[in-house]
Amino acid sequence: MATHWTLGGDATDPQRLAAFWAQALGYVPEDGYDDPDGASIVDPAGRGPAVSFLRVPEVKTTKNRFHIDIRVAGEPPWDPDDRARLILAKVAELVTAGATEIRTEHYGDQLGHVVMLDPEGNEFCVA
Repeated sequence: MATHWTLGGDATDPQRLAAFWAQALGYVPEDGYDDPDGASIVDPAGRGPAVSFLRVPEVKTTKNRFHIDIRVAGEPPWDPDDRARLILAKVAELVTAGATEIRTEHYGDQLGHVVMLDPEGNEFCVA
């Protein structure tokens, strides 16, 4: 039996970061979680882990050693053109929501993933 777990992160603005990640992941605010110095989002289907953010006074200063990969193309096998279209559409959506595109990685001649930063500078990938 798997253990239930929450991915926790530090933030200077927990509500803003939670709103960004809720959009990125298709999550919703956690019912009953009402803390001015924190925020929590959950998978509305109840399958994925919760993601919570706690206000801290310091800003991010170094590279993440752990990050989220958003897999918009689902599981293989993929049609390379459809996969690239899904990745690029999600990247554009997240840029509009406050993310920054850093670089695009290819696997041979196919789009592999796009490295991005969330609104507080945390690295993540869209694949």
